[in-house]
Amino acid sequence: MAAPGQHLSRVALTAHKSIRLLIAEDTPMGCELLKASLKSPQAGISKFVSAITFDQITEAIKDNQIDVALINEHIENGRRSGLEIIDYLRENCPAIRAILLTKALSADIIITAFGNGAKGVFCRTEPIRALARCIRAVHQGQVWANSEQLEIILRALVETRPKRFTAPRGPSVLTKREEEIASLVAEGLTNLEVAKRLGLSKHTIGNYLFKCYEKLGLSTRVEFVLYTLNKRRPSQAMVSGAGTSLAAERHLTERYHHSSMQKIRDRESN
Repeated sequence: MAAPGQHLSRVALTAHKSIRLLIAEDTPMGCELLKASLKSPQAGISKFVSAITFDQITEAIKDNQIDVALINEHIENGRRSGLEIIDYLRENCPAIRAILLTKALSADIIITAFGNGAKGVFCRTEPIRALARCIRAVHQGQVWANSEQLEIILRALVETRPKRFTAPRGPSVLTKREEEIASLVAEGLTNLEVAKRLGLSKHTIGNYLFKCYEKLGLSTRVEFVLYTLNKRRPSQAMVSGAGTSLAAERHLTERYHHSSMQKIRDRESN
């Protein structure tokens, strides 16, 4: 008869094997190396799906039931930001729990990653067994963040001034359809509500927003909304004392950050 501890280990391992993992790296070799490193039974991963481009990622999540997405800080050889991918997943595939994989941790990366919907931020300097634990924890509904990372996030909520954006002068870099979507997003509509308003799919709206972020050099929905609002009021955006614009920035930033942090606190309390 097996010892109780051995029985429990096998039960836990069986549960862990339900994890279906998407690996998004900047090169095919990077995907293969991570896959090989995480193939041990202790990692508890039953299925691996690899991608190195945004199109491959959207196809992967459409054709496979992904539980956890391990997203590199940069994909497509650095041409796209993993932070944008995480924001896209939050809007279009909320059931997928994303982890940002980065070479070095910084306050900016930590704040933006969790603000975009990441459930964990993992540094490549950590051992691979720690990455396996991170994936299992996130899959089980936990947030992978140490006390230092949580302190950085909480401090940012209290101390960081809202980011100011100045709308560029001249013709818009967005297409007419993208401008239409931007206006609806700025009104507070979700992707699904925008899709219904325009007679498009939610997936199509997500793709439009991703292209807008890339064109404008933005990485979050909050930044995109602030850009759109300031573009409507260029004179206010240029004046430091524009109370209405600043109030809008504060309101939007606090709302989005509060929502993200509340989710983190809810997970930590469970």
